[in-house]
Amino acid sequence: MGNAKTSSPSGCRRAASPLMVRLDSESKSVLAQAAELRQISVSDYVRTVTVSQARREVAAAGRQTIALTPEEQLAFWTALSRKPTLTTAQKRLGSMMRDQ
Repeated sequence: MGNAKTSSPSGCRRAASPLMVRLDSESKSVLAQAAELRQISVSDYVRTVTVSQARREVAAAGRQTIALTPEEQLAFWTALSRKPTLTTAQKRLGSMMRDQ
């Protein structure tokens, strides 16, 4: 592994820095399959996906917004659209508040 050069936003070239990640075998296998679909190495896949996602999250934090993936958006909308099930204590409190 040589010192690969990468371009930073300022246009300067810097040596790549290794990052070690521990994964379970299932996660590693999924990454390998995804990389194969794109016909790139697992390292290139992880770098491409994680850096672009990290940039979106940093930009969203700068705008003070929450960035959600489509799956997360669906889960959030589903949770908001469900009618809540109140506990007995919550029902009692609601009844007490309405009587006042």
